[in-house]
Amino acid sequence: MKFVSTRGQAPELGFEDVLLAGLANDGGLYMPVDWPKFSEDQIAAFAGLSYQDLAYRVIRPYLGENVDDANVRQMIDAAYASFHHKAITPLTQLRENDWLLELYHGPTLAFKDVAMQLLGQLFDSVLKARQKKITIIGATSGDTGSAAIEAMRGRDAIDIFILHPHNRTSEVQRRQMTTVLDANVHNIALEGTFDDCQALVKAMFNDVAFRNAVSMAGVNSINWARVMAQVVYYFYAGVALGAPHRPISFTVPTGNFGDILAGYVAAQMGLPIAKLVIATNVNDILTRVLDTGVYEVTSVTPSSSPSMDIQVSSNFERLLFDAYGRDASAIRGVMNSLQQSGRFALSTEAHEWIKQRFDACRVDEAETLSTIKQVYGETGHVIDPHSAVGVAASQHCRGDHAIPMVTLATAHPAKFPDAVGKAVGDAPDLPPSMADLFHREERFDVLPNDLSQVQAYIRGKTRV
Repeated sequence: MKFVSTRGQAPELGFEDVLLAGLANDGGLYMPVDWPKFSEDQIAAFAGLSYQDLAYRVIRPYLGENVDDANVRQMIDAAYASFHHKAITPLTQLRENDWLLELYHGPTLAFKDVAMQLLGQLFDSVLKARQKKITIIGATSGDTGSAAIEAMRGRDAIDIFILHPHNRTSEVQRRQMTTVLDANVHNIALEGTFDDCQALVKAMFNDVAFRNAVSMAGVNSINWARVMAQVVYYFYAGVALGAPHRPISFTVPTGNFGDILAGYVAAQMGLPIAKLVIATNVNDILTRVLDTGVYEVTSVTPSSSPSMDIQVSSNFERLLFDAYGRDASAIRGVMNSLQQSGRFALSTEAHEWIKQRFDACRVDEAETLSTIKQVYGETGHVIDPHSAVGVAASQHCRGDHAIPMVTLATAHPAKFPDAVGKAVGDAPDLPPSMADLFHREERFDVLPNDLSQVQAYIRGKTRV
């Protein structure tokens, strides 16, 4: 299996090199040259498999030929040993033919754990084999950072630096990062938005001298391995609800487009998906681009679902690559336009191609809170604000009620006690493993939104 950059000016790489590179050296994102395909019979045979066994079958085609299968299975088992539910990503029924896919049973209570725990194992294996050390630099709007830190903490071959927007995450999200005191963990509270954090990380990737000097690698969903690992739970839910013998629909609360892109990948691999619904909060650039064909960045509005407070959705570039028939020159054109003017217009053909495969819906703050309250009143089930955005959007774009609709529940409600408490009256308790979170020592540094100062900080602390 080889991977190509969406911008067409970087060399093709194998999986291990893509894992370590993160972003391509031309600024693009890596994509598989071809999509592996499962037949209906192969998908039907997934029924009854454990999550771990299914994960092996789904990700194995991307890993290439020179891979020790026993080692891959061992890494998968180790990745999911810390999850608090045997099913890893269990389904919960909300109403007739409407389901929640609970993705928050990992160590940091968010869907990012599903991919990040595997990523930690993959990094460790490759770095050990190559006798190499790396500096991981990532940006977070709330959940990626804590999941990455938990997966990478204490690893001798890795230093990890996570940028989060200062005072723009929930307190639980912040403390999950800043109370990890391992020597290889460094938290940067950036004076800016998540988009500012993400822009600095991309700028560091594109600074070749800096990138090489610190052996920089990435854990954001610009790293293909993150998307690959998330494909698994679409197959897991789909097969549990009758695929391939009937289609399944999914609604995904998303800001950076990585989680729903994994659904698109699952469809390319053969999973029969009827609808993929993009659920956005008030930061609705993805809904607007589907409605108008124009991708235009506006200011970020803080919300009760902060992990979606994003205007620049990095993984959308991967979808555009396919929407433009894998024409890398076209992708360079739209990305240059975005960089220069903060906007670009889709071609008519690309716009129609995307609309044939996705729906989108914007959910405001009032509806987010009312949905938390409604779901609790009807089912006794407490959901977090991001999952509520998804549930509300799923009803607006429901379509055929004979087709199961699965909404991805992306975070545990206890991560957002203020919003959930406002909606249902009582803030949910943190699980016992985090009961003392608010009493733990914190460690982080506040830095200005300045590339040179952030780079100097990293140079001064990395052990590479």
